Amino acid sequence: MSTENPQPLWQPDPERIAQAQITRFQAWAAEHHGAPTEGGYAALHRWSVDELDTFWKAVTEWFDVRFSTPYARVLGDRAMPGAQWFPGATLNYAEHALRATATRADEPALLCVDETHEPRAVTWSELRRQVGSLAAELRALGVRPGDRVSGYLPNIPEAVVALLATAAVGGVWTSCAPDFGARSVLDRFQQVEPVVLFTVDGYRYGGKEHDRRDTVAELRRELPSLRAVVHIPLLGTEAPEGTLEWPALTSADVEPDFEQVPFDHPLWVLYSSGTTGLPKPIVQSQGGILVEHLKQLGLHCDLGPEDRFFWYTSTGWMMWNFLVSGLLTGTTIVLYDGSPGHPDTGAQWRIAERTRATLYGTSAAYVMACRKAQVHPARDYDLSSVRCVATTGSPLPPDGFRWLHDEVRDDLWIASVSGGTDVCSCFAGAVPTLPVHVGELQAPGLGTDLQSWDPSGKPLIDEVGELVVTNPMPSMPIYFWNDPDGSRYHDSYFDTYPGVWRHGDWITVTSRGSVVIHGRSDSTLNRQGVRMGSADIYEAVERLPEIKESLVIGIEQPDGGYWMPLFVHLAPGAELDDTLRDRVKQTIREQLSPRHVPDEIIEVPGIPHTLTGKRIEVPVKRLLQGTPLDKAVNPGSVDNLDLLHFYEDLARKRA
Repeated sequence: MSTENPQPLWQPDPERIAQAQITRFQAWAAEHHGAPTEGGYAALHRWSVDELDTFWKAVTEWFDVRFSTPYARVLGDRAMPGAQWFPGATLNYAEHALRATATRADEPALLCVDETHEPRAVTWSELRRQVGSLAAELRALGVRPGDRVSGYLPNIPEAVVALLATAAVGGVWTSCAPDFGARSVLDRFQQVEPVVLFTVDGYRYGGKEHDRRDTVAELRRELPSLRAVVHIPLLGTEAPEGTLEWPALTSADVEPDFEQVPFDHPLWVLYSSGTTGLPKPIVQSQGGILVEHLKQLGLHCDLGPEDRFFWYTSTGWMMWNFLVSGLLTGTTIVLYDGSPGHPDTGAQWRIAERTRATLYGTSAAYVMACRKAQVHPARDYDLSSVRCVATTGSPLPPDGFRWLHDEVRDDLWIASVSGGTDVCSCFAGAVPTLPVHVGELQAPGLGTDLQSWDPSGKPLIDEVGELVVTNPMPSMPIYFWNDPDGSRYHDSYFDTYPGVWRHGDWITVTSRGSVVIHGRSDSTLNRQGVRMGSADIYEAVERLPEIKESLVIGIEQPDGGYWMPLFVHLAPGAELDDTLRDRVKQTIREQLSPRHVPDEIIEVPGIPHTLTGKRIEVPVKRLLQGTPLDKAVNPGSVDNLDLLHFYEDLARKRA
């Protein structure tokens, strides 16, 4: 990795830097807590990790976090895993999420959009009223602090109301999107035993209606812990026998009663993708999520009451929880329920236009799909309100940066961010006061001591290493559900470097302080001792117009050899002939390294993904190593199980 200083793609102007909340926070923290006044973001970041307790105290003061019982100290035990944040404090996440009602009662808290692309507003006062009504009904149903409440719901306002009402009573929220099949949902919900289930009768996607009543009936049968099921008639059907009706639970005019819970009281359960076993049920706390999201959304994303925050997501992905937390900063959040590309590839840009989004978040895959489909956002839509386009899900390739710069606006803040469901936040990404370099995340987040380490635990600069975090973050899991001795939690992050969080990504921390993500380290390509992330290969290969998507796997052979096939899903009309094979190999040889030219290029009918859209590499590797399908992958975690039969057959033929 070169240490040269290339020209940035974008640089914030002095006015933007001066107006950014992070600039004002630094000046205030310098006056009140001894933060550095010189040295810009790099100095602030260094202070935030060196003076961890002081930094997080400053965050709670800056954002006026309401502790109903004061804390004894910021950080009790700081060992990982098990760091104790703000012991003694009590508070409530939902109370903070609805605070803006006091000043913005009749303004929109939610803008709800479906495939008609017509926004519908829910005001702050209406949101607060519905949460108050539903919270009272949950208490009447016997829901107590610590009880789990589940949602089988799309990205609709009812899902936000249900989450906030659950948090208001001290319950623990958990959700799946209705495109998840019954087995996938049960793999998640059966682990946490919910007492209430909120569900729709179906959903609309890609211009079609999808009836889910049979799935809901199966969930009811297989979840004996349920005391109540709430029916939301998205498709207009009658409530099944024995269910409660949403309007009846949300019609009262009741002021919410916010249960004051300990800082580390569980807020929600998120799930790992679960491709190779049952999904890990990841539990995060009310206080930890509150302060981490205030920092991330208020300082890093620079969101406030004048903003509109749109991220394309479903309720089965952590970005939905992150989106809902936009309410903490008084921001109007945009909920889109529908296909990302209906009626055409430009759909998300149209929603950004119609909702006047100021921060629009999407996946790197969508940006690259728009580039391939020759979408022209600036030409076809009024995007004058959009200040920032953020991407996650996978690393945004350099061509994605250039395309956004050229096709949206040359004065566009492009924030490629990376974190994980595990912390429901970002380790690195958006900083409104820093330049953007092509292919790079701007910097590690405040309070996050992000480093790149070699196998012996030595920090690396301008070299590829393991992504580690050497100090605790408030939103790290408080535990995994049903992991009484903490061994599953420990083994997931702390078995490689004791006491240090290893995330499972290859990264480079540059000498300029920026970060490059190279893909998952557990699916590393290691040719002749040279390690490379799969993301680098995808970025190079998928520039070719003939390649729709690709998957690369490196397999250690029993005889000590190494087999590295590249699987390609071709664009319509393309043919995998010798000419295209040669172009793919030449592209990798010239742009990456001769060592990482694949041994074979194999056409496939499609690339399998997790339910949240990530390419499945490790299970495919296991299949190719001869592991039976039922042991290589959890079938409920895959978007199209039939695609895996191709790899299973290939392994059989090779054996």
